[in-house]
Amino acid sequence: MTFKEKVTAILEEGLSEKPSLFLVDVTISDSYKITVTLDGDNGVVLQDCIDISRVIENNLDREEQDFSLEVASAGVSTPLKLVRQYHKNIGRTLQVKTATETIEAILEQVSDESIVLSWTAREPKKIGKGKETVEHKREIPFSEIKEAIVIIIFN
Repeated sequence: MTFKEKVTAILEEGLSEKPSLFLVDVTISDSYKITVTLDGDNGVVLQDCIDISRVIENNLDREEQDFSLEVASAGVSTPLKLVRQYHKNIGRTLQVKTATETIEAILEQVSDESIVLSWTAREPKKIGKGKETVEHKREIPFSEIKEAIVIIIFN
């Protein structure tokens, strides 16, 4: 079993005790720096990071392989990677980049294959002068999304 496989197995075991948490990413550098990024259906608190860090620390032997460890939550500006992260953010504003455009809109629905965004825009009237507010709704397959970031709006 490789070092990464061992770390991943320990992580899966630790996360099984906290079903609202899920793994976004785990990387291990050449110098054995382990970086774990977590997210949660209800967010991630400091104690969650501490608990997962302890699970890893207590199940790896530094005599066998010295390592450094960083466990953190997915930051606000971190792009969404998993379908579960999209589900958690239904109703929030996302900035979604595709190969051809960038859309800032509200996340309405999520399926296993795509998301549905809705937004309003001021556009020229079809007849007459002036502008009118037009509602837009678009389904975007995950395969077309290059990057999606939650936009924080302060009211």
